[in-house]
Amino acid sequence: MSAVRQRWQRFWHYTRPIATWLLSIGLVAVIAVVSVRYVLSHYISAVDPDDATPYEVVIPQYASAGKIADLLYHACGEGERGLIVSSASFKVYVDFVGKANSLKAGTYRLSKNMTIPEIVDILAEGNPARRTARLVVIEGRTIDDIAKSIRENEAITTDPEAFLAQCRDASAYAKYPFIAELPDAASRRYALEGYLFPDTYEIYADSAPEEIIEKMLTHYYEIFSGEWVSRAEELGMTRDQVMTLASIIEREASVPEDMYKVSAVFHNRLKEGMKLESCATLNYITGLDRYVFTRDEMAIDSPYNTYRYAGLPIGPISNPGAAAIQAALYPDEEFLEEGYLYFCNANPKETRALVFAKTYEEHQQNVEKYREFWN
Repeated sequence: MSAVRQRWQRFWHYTRPIATWLLSIGLVAVIAVVSVRYVLSHYISAVDPDDATPYEVVIPQYASAGKIADLLYHACGEGERGLIVSSASFKVYVDFVGKANSLKAGTYRLSKNMTIPEIVDILAEGNPARRTARLVVIEGRTIDDIAKSIRENEAITTDPEAFLAQCRDASAYAKYPFIAELPDAASRRYALEGYLFPDTYEIYADSAPEEIIEKMLTHYYEIFSGEWVSRAEELGMTRDQVMTLASIIEREASVPEDMYKVSAVFHNRLKEGMKLESCATLNYITGLDRYVFTRDEMAIDSPYNTYRYAGLPIGPISNPGAAAIQAALYPDEEFLEEGYLYFCNANPKETRALVFAKTYEEHQQNVEKYREFWN
C-alpha cells in the first residue's frame, strides 16, 4: 500500500466521525426547517391571508383554552372555515408559549387573515366589555328613517352617513342570496330598502354599520322562510316582488285588517294591467307625507312612481313588518273575487280605516265625500 493511500485512510479514520456528525446535524436542520414551515403553513398561519372580514367572537368568563379554541374554529358559521385551522393547533400553541391561562374574556373582532400568535396576543391583552344600546325599527320606516334614529340615539356612536352608504351597496351583502338576486339594485335609492326587518335590536353602542345591517338582514332571512317562500312561488312572485308589494301595503294601511283588503286591490290591479297609483310611492319619491298630490308631482319621472308606470315599482319603499308581508302573500279572498280596485282614506281625524270601492264611479263618490278631511 502506498504512503499516500495510508495517509488518506488515517485522515478519513479521524475525520469520518466529524463528517458524519455534521451531515446528521444538517439533515436534522433541514428536517426541522421543513417541519417548522409545514406546521406554520398548515396549523399556525392565517386561514386566509387575503380575507380581512371581521367576525365577532365573545369569550365568556372562565372559558378554558379548549373552549376558546372551539369558539374560534366555529366562529364563521356552519360550513365555513373558522378563524383557526384546527382547535388542536391552538391548544398546543398556547401551552407551548405559556399563555393557556392568560386568555381573557371579552368581545373581540377577529379575522381570517390573523395568525394564531396574533390572535393569542389579542386575547391575552384583553378587551373590555362593549356598551350596548337599543335600536328600535318600526314597521314601515325607510332606511332614511332608520339612519335618523341612529343619529338621534345618544347611546349609539355609529356614523349614520356610513350606514346609509352601506345600504346602497348590494355587493357588500351578496352572501345573502336574496340580496345577491336583486334586479336593478344599483338603480334603487337604497339596495337594501325593504330588507332591514323591523324589530327592537340590542346592538353595541360603537357598532360598525355593517354589524347593524347584518343583524337585520339575518333576522329577515329567519322570518321570510318556509311557508312564505312556498306561497310566493305559488303566486308566481319573486321574493323581491313580495317585499315591494308589502312595503306599499305597510304605508297605505294603518288598520291591520285593511292590509289584506289593500293587498287584494293591488293584486287585482296588477292582474288587470292597471297602474297601482299609490300615494305611498309619491311619499317615498318626494319625502312629503300627505294624501293629495299635484299633477306635476304625479308625473315625476321615477321608477318608484306608480302613477306614471304600471306594475310594481323598482323596489320596496319601506321596510315592512310580518303583518304586511303576510297580507301581500294572502290577500283578502272576498275582495279578490269581487274585484275591488279602489280605496281611499276616510276622515283621518276620526278613523284610520280605509274606504273601498269596486268601480271608478263608486271611488269618485268616496273621494268627494272625504276629500275635505285630507288636508
